[in-house]
Amino acid sequence: MPIFVRFFAWLLAAAVTFATLGPPGLRPHSDLGQDGEHALAFILVGLAFGLAYRNRRWAVAAVAVVLIGALELMQFWAPGRHARLEDFLVDAGTACIGFALAAVADWIMARFRASSALTN
Repeated sequence: MPIFVRFFAWLLAAAVTFATLGPPGLRPHSDLGQDGEHALAFILVGLAFGLAYRNRRWAVAAVAVVLIGALELMQFWAPGRHARLEDFLVDAGTACIGFALAAVADWIMARFRASSALTN
């Protein structure tokens, strides 16, 4: 299971990288608006990496914020793209929320296992 979660996390990161740096016409669009699309994508990235790297969650979250900043800066050289501080703040903030959701999910599962062990 952990290998599948890690594979999914990296696949999701590759998709977000392509959507961020690829041709604007190939980027998926939704009714959520730009900030909503960014928020959804990076919450999922944070959640996936938070579940994939449980034992190193803080370090992975810090690296994720740095890489999100680098991804935003790389848009200066991507045709048709623009780097914006607002995008970085939304992306990094929602990725951190995703990491926090992964921590909450782990905590809930640990509580569930502990109560299940007590009843057996």
